[in-house]
This record gives sequence, structure tokens and C-alpha cells, in this order.
Amino acid sequence: MAYREVTMIEVKEVLRQWLSGQSRKAMGRWVGLDRNTIRRYILVAQQCGLHAADGVDVLTDEKMSDVLAALGTGPGRPRGEGWAICEQHRETIARLIEKRIRLTKVRKLLLRQGIDVSYPTLHRFAYSELGFGKRRLTIPVADCGPGEELQLDTGRMGSLEPDETGKRRRFKAFLFTSVLTRHRFVYPVFTEQTADAIFACEVAWKYFGGIFRVVIPDNTKAIVNIADPLDPGLNITFQEYAQNRGFFIDPTRVRAPRDKGRVERAVQSTRDDCFAGEKFKTLEEARCRAREWCTTEYGMHRHTRTQRMPLEHFSAEEKGCLLPAPTDAYEVPLRATPKVHRDQHAAVAKAIYSLPRDFVGKTLEAVATRTTVRFYENRVLVKVHPRKPPGGRSTDPADFPAEQAALALRDLDFLKRRAAQHGEAVGRFADALLEGPLPWTRMRRVYALLGLCRRYGSARVQEACAEALGFGLADVKRLARALKNGPVPPVTMGTNRVIPLARYLRPPSQYALPMVPRGEKPPDKGDAP
Repeated sequence: MAYREVTMIEVKEVLRQWLSGQSRKAMGRWVGLDRNTIRRYILVAQQCGLHAADGVDVLTDEKMSDVLAALGTGPGRPRGEGWAICEQHRETIARLIEKRIRLTKVRKLLLRQGIDVSYPTLHRFAYSELGFGKRRLTIPVADCGPGEELQLDTGRMGSLEPDETGKRRRFKAFLFTSVLTRHRFVYPVFTEQTADAIFACEVAWKYFGGIFRVVIPDNTKAIVNIADPLDPGLNITFQEYAQNRGFFIDPTRVRAPRDKGRVERAVQSTRDDCFAGEKFKTLEEARCRAREWCTTEYGMHRHTRTQRMPLEHFSAEEKGCLLPAPTDAYEVPLRATPKVHRDQHAAVAKAIYSLPRDFVGKTLEAVATRTTVRFYENRVLVKVHPRKPPGGRSTDPADFPAEQAALALRDLDFLKRRAAQHGEAVGRFADALLEGPLPWTRMRRVYALLGLCRRYGSARVQEACAEALGFGLADVKRLARALKNGPVPPVTMGTNRVIPLARYLRPPSQYALPMVPRGEKPPDKGDAP
């Protein structure tokens, strides 16, 4: 025979008729219960202090509760052998369940140890004795004041229509729900980045007409870097945005949907009611549909909890309590962690910027806006540059030593001034070196000239330059050779030397050939005497 559960009303009706003097047979026909069942209810009622002669007035709610409690503590259905096995290995089963192991896996582990228990018996034992699968009791949190809390969640909503290549692009949405009035705003996006979250908030403030004081997001990476129930690590870009707009961030705990219960179930209902069955070619069409749905459909539908229409409720009690809506557009800064290279430059957004020599080899934090790029070390500002386009370069001469800055910036005037400090002739020699087209191609010659001044002294180089310029010479190598060889000794004009007569001078007669004056013909050999 099939088992049928008897309700509390039926039990009360049996006892009421019994106290009224009805027979068990008549009660069976009236209530539709077996006489044995009626006999058991009457026996339990007598054990609880009720008697047939007392009348119906003694059947109070307290007596009825006692009878129902006694009926519930009966022996019930006897447990089988599998239940006894589970009782014997209670500690093992409890330890596996505490480790968050699935119950089907628990049964497999028990079989490996030779413990054979059917899964239904194991499930009933774990559910009734160990609390497996039971939901914890929750207490609804009281609503906040008007304009105080706004819950934020994200989720996938649908896909756009196929493009010319036949591909469909999925889109997500940021969902904003007021804790007090349940008024909602939906903003579809393609990606879930920090910039998307900031832009969605900006559009939401315009839609609501103000800013809520506290935003309660889930642990999306666009807002929360490190999820922690006590000290979460917030995304510094979004935190800076919250400080600029004047609201606080209170992230939920991990895997705790009750922390944002006002918006948790909104993802599914929004996807089904707002976007399901719709056809969108662009993301802008999806955004227009979401705004229309929030205003005309969801906003004008009576909420089951508040029994008021969210849009009307929000306009009447909450809109006037919000912080003022922003009037200027917020610029999302670009953050990077560049390394300062040996050339004392760091790259940000494909442009390079100079840093002082002390930061070479270090990794700094860079914050780039539309107009400036700021560099920080341990949150201390160290340098500010004007923003350059990709491929651009911003170099501050103060970051480099004077000589290196002049070479890097091709500062010819600096080299001329340095040369003139060693003497007027040295300055003119440097000017002569830099004359002509493309003077920066001859900057190394001026550096070599300054090196000669350090090596030989300014006075000696001044004299050599003056002498070289006198001959129209402007060659650093020849000037260096002249300085290396030293100065040429001056030539002095002395008196004429008198050459004395030779001591061993012989007369012409002693020579074999006669000496003939120049221009005369020598005599023939036959004419000799």
C-alpha cells in the first residue's frame, strides 16, 4: 500500500471529533483515515494528557503542538545495514566531506577500503547526520538609506548578429542596482577592463542623475586585484577614479553571492527579459535597448519585494539624496612600469622620456594622461614630462651632465662657450672648426680641442691656437702634433765667420794639370816645354 503523509489539519480534525464524542468508525469515514491510524493518534493524545470527557475546549494550540511533537518522535522506519556501516565509519566520512570532496568520490574512496555502502544510503546519512548539502540559514540585511549603496555585477548577455565574415561577437554588461529602490541600469560592453568599468560608471551617474556614496562590486579584476574579506587589494586606477568622484568601494567576499543579493539574480533575469530574442548589429543598439528596458519595462514593473515600481520609487525617495553628478569628463590615465635604461630614458606608450642618472637600471611607475607623463618611485614623484605621441622623445638637459647634454642635444653654443673659457684664441679656433654646413658633424673636434686644454693647459693651447690661426690653420690633429713636439726654438742672427787660410795649401805648380782660369782653353799636351 502506498504511503500517504497526514497533514496537521487532519490530525487536529481527528482529535477534535474524538473529544466531541464521535466513534472511530465515523471518524474514519469523515476524515478518510484507517482506524489503526486514528487509534495511534488517540493513544498519543492520551499520553499528552487529553481525555475524551474533557471536551473540545481543551484542544489548545499548546496541546496540539505537544501531540504533533510526540507523533514526530516515533520509531519511524527502521534503519538498514548500510546505515549501521555509515555510523561505524562516521569520522572517515565526515573528514572527507570537510575536504570538499564530492560525495560520489567519497563512496569510491570507501570502496577502496572495503566499505560497501549504496549511494542513496550514504547521501541520506551525510545529509541528516553530517549536514551535507544543507543550506545555511540566512537573515535578510536591512535596506540602507536613500542614495547610499549601489551593487555592481557583470555577466554575459548575448551575441551580436553575424558580420560580413559570418562571425558573431559576444558582449557582456555591467549591471548597477540600487539597494533601496531596486532601480537598475545596464551597460553592455565587449571587454571587462578597468577603463570599461570607469566608463560604465560615468554613464551610470548620468542615468541616475547623481553618484551613490558606496559601490559594492564583485571581485572582478577590473576593480579588485586581490580578493580579501578584510583588506582587498583594489585596482589603483579605479581607486583613483573613486577618489576623484567621491564614492567608496566595498567589494564582496569570494563565492559569497549573499553579499550582493540585490543584483546577483539580476544577471539571469536581464539576459532573459532584456536581450533574449533581440537582434543587434552593433553594440550601440544593445545599449539603446538596455536603457529603454531599464526605463520603460523593468523600471515600470512592480517589484515583488518593495511593491513599488523601481523608477517611481527611485525618483520619489532616492534621486534627491545622491551626490552631484559629474559635469566634466574623466580621463582614464595610462599606467606603466618602465625601466630606465643606460641612455637615461624610459619608454611609455612607445615614446621615450629622460630621467636623472640616479634612476638608471631602476623600474619606476609611470602615469600618463592626455597632457603629462609622471614618474614615481615608491609613490614619490621624481619627474614630469609633457606627453609625446608614439615615436616622440622628451629630453630634459638637466637630467644629463653638461657635456653629455650638449652632445645629445647638439648644443653648439655650449661648446663655443666652453672653448672661449680657455682663451680668446681657443674660442676663435673652435668657431673655425664649426664653420660650414652641418656643424654638428664636427662637434667631436671641439671636444678634442677641449681635451688638449685639459692635457697641456689653457695657456699653451692658447699660444698654439693663436699661431695656427695666424697661418690660417684650423686642424685639431696638426695642433695636437705641434703641442706634442714642443715649441720651435727661435733663429738668432750672428757675426760673419772669417775662415783662416789652409795650413797645408800647395802652389799650382805642384799639380799635374795646370790650373786654367774659368773661360780659358787649356793648352795642348804638345805645347808643353
